[in-house]
Amino acid sequence: MDLTIFFDPLDESLLLPHAAPDTLQQYINSHIERMPSWKNSDIAIIGVPEDRGTPTNKGTHKAMWGVRKKLYNLKKGNKAYKITDLGDLRPGITLADTYLRLREVCETLMRNNVVPLIIGGSHDLDYGQYLAYEHIPMRVSLLNIDATLDMQESDAYTMSERHIHEILVHEPNYLFTFSHLAYQSYLTSAHDLAILEKLYFDAHRLGQLRENLAEIEPVIREANMMSFDIKAIKMADAPGNANAHVFGLTAEEACQICWYAGLNERMASVGFYEYNPDYDNRSQTAEVLATMIWYFVEGYYHRKKEVEFSDKTYTRYVVPMSESESQQIVFYKNKFNEKWWMEVPYPSKPEKNSVIPCSYNDYQMALKGELPQRWINRYAKLI
Repeated sequence: MDLTIFFDPLDESLLLPHAAPDTLQQYINSHIERMPSWKNSDIAIIGVPEDRGTPTNKGTHKAMWGVRKKLYNLKKGNKAYKITDLGDLRPGITLADTYLRLREVCETLMRNNVVPLIIGGSHDLDYGQYLAYEHIPMRVSLLNIDATLDMQESDAYTMSERHIHEILVHEPNYLFTFSHLAYQSYLTSAHDLAILEKLYFDAHRLGQLRENLAEIEPVIREANMMSFDIKAIKMADAPGNANAHVFGLTAEEACQICWYAGLNERMASVGFYEYNPDYDNRSQTAEVLATMIWYFVEGYYHRKKEVEFSDKTYTRYVVPMSESESQQIVFYKNKFNEKWWMEVPYPSKPEKNSVIPCSYNDYQMALKGELPQRWINRYAKLI
C-alpha cells in the first residue's frame, strides 16, 4: 500500500542544520520531501494532529512538532536503528474517519512487522489503534496507562471520556486481556472497577505501582498494544495537559514502564496521547514524552527472543497445591534475565496449558498454598 496518500510531510525546520552525528535526527528516516521506504523499518512514527475527541484539552493536535524536536535531539544508543517517521496523518472529515485512517495505516504496518509508534492527539485515538488488530491473527492484550478509566457509557460524553468503553463493547470482540495502570482512586468510579473485575481484567492503582514497580513488569510483558495518556504523569513532571493532576506517575516511573514495553517482544503497537503544548512551560512535557519514547526504542533494540520453556535457559519449578499433589502449578524462571512464567491449564483440556508472565511473588504465594490472582484471572478467561 502507498501510505503517501495518508500523510503530510514534516516541516524541514524540524531538522537542525548542524545536528551532532550521534543524535536520533541522523538515524530516523523522515518524511520531509518524499515518503521514505518503510517496509524494512522496525518502528514507524506516526503523528496524528486530531483533538476533536477531547474538548477539555484542545490543543493536543499541535503536539507532534514539539515532541519530535526533543526526540530528534536525543542521543542514539549502541544498536543499529531502523526507524522511519512517516509524518503527520491527515485527519478525516469526521473523527470516525480519522479512526479508520489510523486503523488502516497501523494494520498495514503491523502486517509488515513494523511497530506503529503514535504521537497524538487525544487519547480516544487509541480506538483507531485498537481497530487495526481486527484482521490481524492475534487477540489483543491491551495495556492502558491513565489516571482515569474513561469508561463512560453514554453518547452524551465525549470519545475521550468513553473510548475504553467503546473498545470493551466493540464487535467483533477480539480483546483477550485488558490491564489498566496508574488509576487514581479519587478519580475513579467503583462501578467501573467492578465491571473490570467481573470481566477478569486488571486495574492497578497508582499506590500499588509505587510500592513495587517491578511487580507490574509481567503485566506489561503480556501486552501487545499500549496506550499511554500523559495525564497519568503528575503535573510537576508533565504540566502539558489541561487536565493534569497534582498526583501521578513520576517521569522516571513513566520511562521505566516504556522500557519494559520496549523489551516486550509481543508489543506490536504503542500510542502516546494528550500532550498539549499550550500548557507546557519550557517544553518540559515534550522532553519527558520524548525521553519515554527513547526508552521504548532502546528497550525494543534490547529484546531477546524467548525460547522454548523446555530449553536449558529455564529452570522449572513444580509447586503442589494439595496434599495429594494431584493439583500443581508449574513455574519457569529464565536463568539470564530472571523473568518468571507460570502454566495455567485450559479447563476443558487439562492436558493443554497456557504459559503466562508472572513474578517471583506469584511463586512465593504458591509455595504458601495460595493461588496467585494472575492464575485465577487467566483460568477464568480460558473457560
